[in-house]
Amino acid sequence: MEAFPFRQTEQSCLYDGIGSIPVSVLLDNVRSLYNVGSFFRTCDTAGIHTLYLGGITGHPPHRGISKTALGAEDNVSWYHHIDVTVLIERIRKSGQEIVAVETSPNAVDLYDWQPVFPICLVFGNEITGVSSAIAERAETHVRIPSLGIKQSLNVATAGGVVIYELLRKFRRQYECDHNNKNVKPRSNR
Repeated sequence: MEAFPFRQTEQSCLYDGIGSIPVSVLLDNVRSLYNVGSFFRTCDTAGIHTLYLGGITGHPPHRGISKTALGAEDNVSWYHHIDVTVLIERIRKSGQEIVAVETSPNAVDLYDWQPVFPICLVFGNEITGVSSAIAERAETHVRIPSLGIKQSLNVATAGGVVIYELLRKFRRQYECDHNNKNVKPRSNR
């Protein structure tokens, strides 16, 4: 079996042993099936195994999702529930911190945020964002810096930005944890 191109590079060794990251994603009433498919693909490539689909968010099997997911919908676990608040409570009970990706007054900048894993990222509707009922239930709000006249990105693009920043931060934490296990404690002599 031939290895994937990224796995053949020297830089891929930085990710050896990670396999997956302790992050899940919840889509809160995302309308576009292409955006949903893009999330499946991003979750698969970043090592996220669970995608929650809430409210009107479409779910497999659907041609529109498959067109952008390119088979990732078969590799990422997904759950759909019409009531997003029910999903949030299930996720919270599993021990994950609920993090709304939303431009709100109390949101922390993505690049300053120090996440505590495990996390569930919540992305909202393309027009209205994360619903107020869900935003109120989130322990943390994170925003992506925006320097242009538009104050938001396409939801699937925002997902890629945040998910890959979390992969970067988790890799750093993993490296520190892994390196500290190989360090022998000093004696007091």
